Amino acid sequence: MKEIYTAAELMAYIQQLGFLPLLDGVVASFSADNVVADDCRYVVLPDGGWDWPLWKWKGEIVTEGKCVYGKFFAGKAGFVSRAWWPDFCNYRRSRHPQPEEGTIEEAILTTLREQGSLITRELRAACGFDGPKMRSRFDGYITRLQMGCYIVTEDFVYPTDRHGREYGWGWSLLTTPEALLGRDVCTTDRTPQQSYNRLKVHFQTILPTATNRQIEKLLG
Repeated sequence: MKEIYTAAELMAYIQQLGFLPLLDGVVASFSADNVVADDCRYVVLPDGGWDWPLWKWKGEIVTEGKCVYGKFFAGKAGFVSRAWWPDFCNYRRSRHPQPEEGTIEEAILTTLREQGSLITRELRAACGFDGPKMRSRFDGYITRLQMGCYIVTEDFVYPTDRHGREYGWGWSLLTTPEALLGRDVCTTDRTPQQSYNRLKVHFQTILPTATNRQIEKLLG
């Protein structure tokens, strides 16, 4: 296919495939970074700064409402189209049951549901993970909850300099898929096994050279 030059083109491509990791991972070349034009990939500027149009497109794509973004593919970030989300969520939650009462995951999810949406560091502080060496542990819990389709990214928040210009890598604004999409979009009449069957056939179609093991890893 032709190289992608805009966020709108990438959104259309995600709708076409249904699923797309941000960067290469389980299956080589199956990523947004692989299909965008060279000018849209990460580049270091002469002044020591950087530019990465693909990275900046994430917020625009997520807020458009046609895709869901999170760490869905073997713990790595990527997009799922709204059309495929019900089956993906249905199957994943069968693999990653609702966190049990009294667990850290349950406390994180309860806090997020009560607050609506929080950037990662705010959620970490609200859950009491503000001590030394707590960040990596907390990030692990968040990743597991995203793999279970309990937490998604609503947008990206960037700090601004004194001229009002955004800078840095930004922070994920986290929320639940029910708050972002509505409860109806997170359910389906199909059983988890039926959703799995649909997903597997679809992945075999869009990734004809992938091995069964690779597809199973993407399905999680």
